[in-house]
Amino acid sequence: MELFDVYPLFPVNIVEGKGCHVWDEEGQEYLDLYGGHAVISIGHCHPHYVSKMTTQLQRLGFYSNSVVNKLQSELAQRLGKASGYENYRLFLVNSGAEANENAMKLASFHTGRSRVLSLQKAFHGRTSLAVEVTNNPKIVAPINDCGHVTFLPLNDLSAWETELRKGDVACCIIECIQGVGGIRLVSPEFYQGLRRLCTETGTVLICDEIQCGYGRSGKFFAHQYLYDESEKETQAPDLITVAKGIGNGFPMSGLLISPTFNAVYGQLGTTFGGNHLACTAALAVLDVIEQEGLVENARQVGEFLLGELQQMVGDKIVEVRGRGLMIGIELSEPYKEIRNRLLFEEHCFTGCAGTNTLRLLPPLCLSMVEASVFLEKLQKVI
Repeated sequence: MELFDVYPLFPVNIVEGKGCHVWDEEGQEYLDLYGGHAVISIGHCHPHYVSKMTTQLQRLGFYSNSVVNKLQSELAQRLGKASGYENYRLFLVNSGAEANENAMKLASFHTGRSRVLSLQKAFHGRTSLAVEVTNNPKIVAPINDCGHVTFLPLNDLSAWETELRKGDVACCIIECIQGVGGIRLVSPEFYQGLRRLCTETGTVLICDEIQCGYGRSGKFFAHQYLYDESEKETQAPDLITVAKGIGNGFPMSGLLISPTFNAVYGQLGTTFGGNHLACTAALAVLDVIEQEGLVENARQVGEFLLGELQQMVGDKIVEVRGRGLMIGIELSEPYKEIRNRLLFEEHCFTGCAGTNTLRLLPPLCLSMVEASVFLEKLQKVI
């Protein structure tokens, strides 16, 4: 049997990692500025993470959600405190798409409505409804195209108000920093206006923090840049989805649910979500984030990178966008040649978005020295 060939693969077999560095089977070292699609939050093979996972696996790897799992409750308390959402509740699943799927389903149960508003260039996953709210016709199969979704422009509040005033929208789902869409930022004015409109029309506001959350932006959640903390009670989203960095590579995701929602037995469910190993991974990640100050590190190193990259805008670099360690470098030409040269000549992993944008999503432990090394490598190839 062969693999179903759906990935365009680089001819590099990564077999080892440490911090912000990985090695291939031939021993070549690479600086990792992509973190495996923003998944690696605390760095590859962090010793605390490895120790906690090994110890838990020696005790119990899995049991179902039919019994009490105190690790889930501990994670809910820790995540609430770390994020500032202690009065929200947590539902645990396995992937970002699954978190978004459950968020939209919960919104539909809550409102009795079926329409969804999503951003142009949005990416929310590849399961049934998650892919329908993803603005990429190439990956939406006919069976998924059910007419539930209207795509609207970024930061165009009037367009969103027109649709919301119709009174039939179950939820709005937004990434406050669009990842696949090219590292494009929601403005405070748009977010605050959308929050007000959702409240007025009884519409659920979902913030997809799967890529931009968990400290990557320099705050725990990217949407926390968009309103003053004193206004949190009226400005916070109704539902927040998390994944990627929550488990540092272990499949894990969650849905933070505001107090306005009722929990109904059997309405949501999962087989693997919130299992003992997944919760152990998430708790170890929070340990390291807190002990090593990684949210603040993401802010500081990100500000340095953004500032230095702005100085490189010119013939090859058209624009630099982002917050914290979520950065888009828009090029004047397709990214392929520069990305390939960074990988094969300078041994540095980067991501991409659209046709012309390099995407940086490194582990949150990226140092100033490592950031400077990347800048030197990028300068060489441009």
